[in-house]
Amino acid sequence: MLTRRTLLPLLGAIPFRRVTPPEAVPAPKVTRLLFGGDVMLSRWVGRLARARRDPASPLRELAPLLRAADIAFVNLEAPFSDRGRPVERGMIFKAEPEMIGALELAGIDVVSTANNHARDCSRYGVEFTLDWLGKHGIAAAGSGKTGDAAHAGTILTRNGLRFGFLAYTYDQSNGNHPDVDDRVAVLDTAWMRRDVARMLERADIAIVSMHAGLEYSSRPNAQQVEFARAAIDAGARVVVGHHPHVVQSWERRGSGVIFYSLGNLVFDQFQRIETQRGALAQVVFSGRTVARAELIPVDLVQTVPRVASNGGAGGGR
Repeated sequence: MLTRRTLLPLLGAIPFRRVTPPEAVPAPKVTRLLFGGDVMLSRWVGRLARARRDPASPLRELAPLLRAADIAFVNLEAPFSDRGRPVERGMIFKAEPEMIGALELAGIDVVSTANNHARDCSRYGVEFTLDWLGKHGIAAAGSGKTGDAAHAGTILTRNGLRFGFLAYTYDQSNGNHPDVDDRVAVLDTAWMRRDVARMLERADIAIVSMHAGLEYSSRPNAQQVEFARAAIDAGARVVVGHHPHVVQSWERRGSGVIFYSLGNLVFDQFQRIETQRGALAQVVFSGRTVARAELIPVDLVQTVPRVASNGGAGGGR
């Protein structure tokens, strides 16, 4: 029979192993993306910037906010070109090369070049725009020097995650060119699904920009809704819309978020109050997960956007 006296020596003979506590799992890194609406650096926007002798003036007031994001994205609504005179009126846009200063000052990392003004400066303008952006360290999605390049998109790495950007437009030139230039990606759901699948082989997160909808309508149309939801269902985490020139609704869908239209960010549409009110979409990722999304309203004052005076974000989820 074991007594307390005999048990204690036996216990002393049993080797004890040091138990190592499990290593703490590091929290997923947080990455903040800001998406802006239509940026048109031609016509009166360019004229006013020249009058100010400050090509960067269109985005000077928002620059601190945009630069603070890990990735800042906008829709570039006017191609750059070094040919011809400055454009001050009409529906054919041409941004003077020095206007790249606005994008640089604001720390814009990537732009969509797929929209209905992509071919306003002809085939030359498509390629010059890509070269000019690249020379200034700004990536582009939605157009390329080949059709394959236009559909391949572009990838930016932040916090160890690869964010892939794709962009599409309902039209390339407001109907001014009867042909289709395959260097500008057009809205096609089947192509988009294929592109998203291929992007997710190279990137961790896919983001889709769509240029579509009815101008000045506060509601997305069927084409916008169907395309955007198909993109999320295909695996995209964010869909951001442009073209209506006014802010439209946004929604969560599955693991992603859709902003149907962010309205104008830099534009000279003075005829409506709605076209002088836009929004920035802020999307915060925790690792690969959309942790938070919200709208930050902006007002355009003589084509220059600033955070709306009524304050904070337009609702977060």
